[in-house]
Amino acid sequence: MLHLSAGLTAYILTLTALLGLVMGSFQNCAAWRLAHGESPAKGRSHCVLCGHTLAAGDLIPIVSYIVLRGRCRYCGEAISPRYPAAELVSLLAFLGIVLRYDVTWEALRLLVLCCLLLAAALVDLEVRRIPDRLLLAAVVWYAVTLPLVSGDFFSALWAGVRGGLLIALPLLVFVLIADRVMGRESMGGGDIKLFFAVGLYLGAMLNLLNLIMSCILGLVFGMLTRAAAPGRQSRAIPFGPAIAAGTWLTLLFGDAVLRWYLSLFF
Repeated sequence: MLHLSAGLTAYILTLTALLGLVMGSFQNCAAWRLAHGESPAKGRSHCVLCGHTLAAGDLIPIVSYIVLRGRCRYCGEAISPRYPAAELVSLLAFLGIVLRYDVTWEALRLLVLCCLLLAAALVDLEVRRIPDRLLLAAVVWYAVTLPLVSGDFFSALWAGVRGGLLIALPLLVFVLIADRVMGRESMGGGDIKLFFAVGLYLGAMLNLLNLIMSCILGLVFGMLTRAAAPGRQSRAIPFGPAIAAGTWLTLLFGDAVLRWYLSLFF
C-alpha cells in the first residue's frame, strides 16, 4: 500500500512522522511520571521544574521547544534537550517501521512496541530502572496481536517464548555469576526482562543479534557518557536505551544481516 503512488507514499509518511512526534511527546510525559511515581493517565501536563500546568501551545512537539528557546514559559528555567531529542527519535522510529513493514498489522504492533521501548529507555535514563508495567505491557501486547500476524497462534507463541528465554535465561545465569565474582551488580534485572520481552517479537536468532548489537551500542553510549561527564564515572550506565536502539535496528535490518552472515558459510 505504501508504494502504490508517490502521492500516497508522501501522505502516509507525513502522517507517520506526525504521529511519531506526538507519541514521542506523550512518551516523554509518561516516562517522567513513571519515574517519579505519578500516573501517566491522570492530570494535565506540567512543567517538571515549577509545576505550572502547560497550555496547548507549550506542547507542540519540537516547535514549542524552538519557539520557547528551550526554556519554560512560566519559570524561565532551561528545558532538558532530552525532550525534543526523544520526539525526534520517535519520529525516526515510526518512519523506519512503516518503511520496513508497510501499512500492516505487523507495523502497528511494532509501532506500539517502539513506544514502550522509548518509554523504558527514558525511565532508565532518569532513574536507572525499567518499570515492570512497561515490560508487562509489551508481553500482553505481543499475545493480543499475535493472531493478527500469524495463522498458527501456538507455534508462533512458542517461537516467541523460545526467542525470549534462549537469551534471557543464559544471560541471567551469566549475570548471577558475574555479580558473585565482582561483588556488585553487573546488570539490572530489568535489562534481562527487557531482552525476554523483545525476544517475543524477534525470535531466537534475531534476539541473539540484538544482544550483540545492544552490547556494542551500550559500549559506545557508555564511552560518550563518560566523556561528557568525566567527574561522574562511578555512576551506573543505563543499558535500557542501548537495548531499545538495538531492538529497533534489528527489526529494520536483522533479517538482512542474518542472510548475509549465513551466506558466508552456505
